[in-house]
Amino acid sequence: MRRAGISSAEIDMMLNEDSEYKAEYERLKPRYELIAQIIHARNEQKITQAEMAERMGTKKSNISRFESGTYNPSLDFLIRAAASLGKKISFSLE
Repeated sequence: MRRAGISSAEIDMMLNEDSEYKAEYERLKPRYELIAQIIHARNEQKITQAEMAERMGTKKSNISRFESGTYNPSLDFLIRAAASLGKKISFSLE
């Protein structure tokens, strides 16, 4: 029985064979890396989504949607998310 989703080998193959797929992957990569960092920090501190939402003054559903990648957060949301975990957001232009 196959698990849901796609394997890293399949992703690597698509990145090497499809330039449009690779461009979209590169465009979205920073977004998902930031989401992963926030999830990691929340889990490391053993904070639930509900606790994080309370600290931020938002709803748990917003945290859930953000962490699943289905919510396009504002800069203010990201700053509040980081602050709720005792962290800061930093950006750079390259």
